Amino acid sequence: MSDGADIDNGGQQEPVAGRSNRIFLVVVDESEEMQHALRFACRRAKNTGGRVALLHVTEPSDFQHWMAVGDLMREEARAEAEQLLQKLAAGVHEMAGSMPVLYVREGDCRDQLFELLDEEPQVSILVLGAKTGSGGPGPLVSALTGKFLGKLRVPITLVPDNLDNETIDSIS
Repeated sequence: MSDGADIDNGGQQEPVAGRSNRIFLVVVDESEEMQHALRFACRRAKNTGGRVALLHVTEPSDFQHWMAVGDLMREEARAEAEQLLQKLAAGVHEMAGSMPVLYVREGDCRDQLFELLDEEPQVSILVLGAKTGSGGPGPLVSALTGKFLGKLRVPITLVPDNLDNETIDSIS
C-alpha cells in the first residue's frame, strides 16, 4: 500500500509483456451485485491481458462536535475499507491472475469516481453491478446512465445481478 491518499499498487509501470494497458474499474461496496461486476471484470482482465482496479468510497464523518471523535470515525472507516479491499484483492488475484490497483477515497461516491477517472487516464472501462429487482439498478448506476452520462470518459459495462457465475464466465 502506498502512503498517499490512494492505495495504489499500480503506478505508472510499463506493461508486462503480453498484457494490455486496459484497466477495468469496479466500484466496491458490500452488495451482491458488486460481486457479479467483480467476477466479470476479473474474467475480462484475465482474458484480455488487462488488470482490475477497485475503488471504495467511504462516507465523510458528519460528527463535527468533537474533532477527535470525527477523526477516529474516519480512521475506522478507512481501516474497514482497506480490510475489505485486501480481502477482495486476494480473490481478484486468484481470478484475474494479477493483483488489482486499490483506491480508497472519502466523500460522495459519484464525485470521487469522476475525480479518479480524471486522475487516472489508464482506467479504460467502468464495470458496475446492477440490481434487477423492483428497487431499480442502484443510485450510482441510475446517476451514471442518466444525467451524468455525459461526464464519463470511459464506457460502462453493467452486469445484472440475475446472471449466474457460468453465464458471467461464458460472456466475459
